[in-house]
Amino acid sequence: MIHNKTILWIVAYSVLFFCGTFAFSQEPAAPSNVTAKDTPNDDGSSITVTWDVAPEGSGVVGYVILRNSDAGEFEVIASELKSDATMYKDSKIIKGMEHAYVVRVVYDNEGFMDSTQTAAVKATGQWYHTDKTPLFIAMFLFSAAILGSIYYARSGKDVFVRRIPGLEAVDEAIGRATEMGRSILYILGLGSVDNVATIASMTILGQVARRTADYETPLRVPCNDPIVLNVVREMVKTSYLDEGRPDAYQEENIFYLTGDQFAYAAGVDGMMIREKPAAVFLKGTFFAESLLMAETGNSIGAIQIAGTDSEHQLPFFIAACDYTLIGEELYAASAYLSREPMLLGSLRGQDWGKVVIFATIILGVALEFFGINWITTHLQRVG
Repeated sequence: MIHNKTILWIVAYSVLFFCGTFAFSQEPAAPSNVTAKDTPNDDGSSITVTWDVAPEGSGVVGYVILRNSDAGEFEVIASELKSDATMYKDSKIIKGMEHAYVVRVVYDNEGFMDSTQTAAVKATGQWYHTDKTPLFIAMFLFSAAILGSIYYARSGKDVFVRRIPGLEAVDEAIGRATEMGRSILYILGLGSVDNVATIASMTILGQVARRTADYETPLRVPCNDPIVLNVVREMVKTSYLDEGRPDAYQEENIFYLTGDQFAYAAGVDGMMIREKPAAVFLKGTFFAESLLMAETGNSIGAIQIAGTDSEHQLPFFIAACDYTLIGEELYAASAYLSREPMLLGSLRGQDWGKVVIFATIILGVALEFFGINWITTHLQRVG
């Protein structure tokens, strides 16, 4: 009998203990350690509010964030934060004003409790983003490589640039046109003056114009953009002046054709068929009109040298032209043709930078195979 009573008392105390524990776990409590701080590494447009995570079994279903400005009335600025949230970034602050925050916890019984008010915080912008330090170091080293390469090229040392058949054929194309007594047609494509490929093409045109000035070969340049027209005229004129042949420059050979894509293609095709130039240069930004012009130039037997960074048009140029500059070869052309030390040095420095980037990618992939992901994590944080 005594034994049975003892068991009953143990069961009763156990039930009371667990009920008390359950009731205690369900007791509402305000969020703890609520702080508001100016968000680091930004332009002073946000404040970050943090608090401790709610204990398990506390019945929390979400949080509400309230804010006041310059000690004014509190207002709700966020009301759908999840129960596991511990941070809120307020990106709608009023610059120049101090803001204080209250975090309200909402329970499953529709009750709520507010935290104590945080200290007032004013957001300020930072001059330097500390997380970007590795990126700054990388840019510094990249710039140093370019400057060092330019100094190397200017010292008179030979800078190796790999053979690019499409650029070696420039003299051949101009010489052929000169021997046949026919013109050269240079097509800049449809890019505007702020297009990188168009700028590269105009630089190549300047080098081509130097040679046509020496050989007294007619150079025809139909333009698609009025601004490009004016820039090209000045570039070609300068090239003729530099070669001491200003009398050979003919401004009417550099003209505006039309701004419409296929009307421009039709006009260029008509010039090819009527004038039958011996050499055709297609360099710049091209779209669906590329094959129309390249096939027309091929049909008249002209030697064609094309170049573009439009990857969708490269197959058409490769199929219909004699030589094609692919991607960055178009950008390297000006250094290749002019052999100017600053351009050669810049090209060499950029290549060294690409080697470092490629080596980093290979190293990162190799480390990932062994479960070491610090390079990936670091790059994601920097980005």
